[in-house]
Amino acid sequence: MIHGKKFLRSLLPLAGLLLATPVLAAPAGALDKPLNLSFCIYDPVGNNGDAATRARDLALEAKKWNINTSIKVYTDERVASEDFKAGQCEGLVVTTLRARQFNKFMGSLDAVGGIRSAQEMRGVLQTLANPKVIPLTISGPYQVIGVVPLGAAYVFVNDRKIDSIEKAAGKKVAVLDWDKSQAKLVQQLGAQPVASDITNFASKFNNGQVDILVAPAIIYKPFELYRGLGKNGAIFRYPVVQITGSIIINRERLIKQVPDMDERMLKLRDFAMTRVEEAFTFIEKSEKEIDAKYWLDLSPVEQDKYNRLLREARLQLTADGTYDPQMMSLLKRVRCKFDPKNFECALKDE
Repeated sequence: MIHGKKFLRSLLPLAGLLLATPVLAAPAGALDKPLNLSFCIYDPVGNNGDAATRARDLALEAKKWNINTSIKVYTDERVASEDFKAGQCEGLVVTTLRARQFNKFMGSLDAVGGIRSAQEMRGVLQTLANPKVIPLTISGPYQVIGVVPLGAAYVFVNDRKIDSIEKAAGKKVAVLDWDKSQAKLVQQLGAQPVASDITNFASKFNNGQVDILVAPAIIYKPFELYRGLGKNGAIFRYPVVQITGSIIINRERLIKQVPDMDERMLKLRDFAMTRVEEAFTFIEKSEKEIDAKYWLDLSPVEQDKYNRLLREARLQLTADGTYDPQMMSLLKRVRCKFDPKNFECALKDE
């Protein structure tokens, strides 16, 4: 439980960006009549967690805009999502991996190898801020109204000799039991996926139950991943995936109360783009705090192998309906904008 508290505290600047959205979406003046909103928020610590506390503080601020916000805190992200679907709240704060069930286009943002750097992430966020993209953020009654970067997920290994795709064969890798894309990628490596969840995936690495873990730098200290790395471990300085968080609303319910909601969403996007650098600064700080001895640069040959492996995984996951093809096309356009000489830019299959 201490780990959970540290984790939420480390994410507080990013959580603030996410949870401030319903408050800061309002225009200069308060709403003409009170708007009642409820948000389902995942906090592994519960009501006393930092995210829950921050959300309640923001709910008080929202009253200035004539918005009455109630906060429902969950220690299980799955349950929070299910209650949101059942109509117990108008808004939901979850990882983008979880958001895929509400909107496949936006939920495919965290595709493996889809975004390779912070520079590309900035380009993607600018593209998503275009009003023309808004229709793609809506699926049935739901709409993803904002995302925030949480950093690149890197490969952690308990033995730095596992420095190639071939050497990963047969090794045990922790994967989230509900995310199909992770298991598929691990199987393509010839490794063994070990079903885990957010409460135990780090401890399995630290206790030696798995040899490999894919995680962002922001959880290195809170989850004490240096224990799993030990004296012989390493972190490949190669981003397997860029992790983001999402805010989803029940658009169908809210637009009945706020007919000009789309106009307010445009104001929200303009505001969000002015704050996104705070998230990148926090991520960079987290990466610099990791002991330099653990970072391991892959050879150009190995990087090319991983690029091709991740690309093949994206194609398969798009073909089987896991990823949205329009998002895959958007991500490729951004990648090729920053790296036009990459071999994939001449191909037409993504």
